[in-house]
Amino acid sequence: MPWYVYIVECNDQSLYTGTTTDIDRRVQEHNSTKKGARYTRMRQPVSLRYFEAHATRASACKREYHIKQLSREQKNALIRTHITS
Repeated sequence: MPWYVYIVECNDQSLYTGTTTDIDRRVQEHNSTKKGARYTRMRQPVSLRYFEAHATRASACKREYHIKQLSREQKNALIRTHITS
């Protein structure tokens, strides 16, 4: 089962990065349940802006860490390379 790294844009235009095995379920959780991240609960709705697949959880987590170190401008450039909507 692949792991995914994803970026969602919150209602306040902030960006949140995470990992999951099911992108659709995770975005739905961010938008509708207490299973969503604390950060996104007060910033709903969120919309998926970017994702990429990884073979292992370890590689996905390493990539998530790398993305979280990027500036907002760098994250937006990454998002522009892969339009999801």
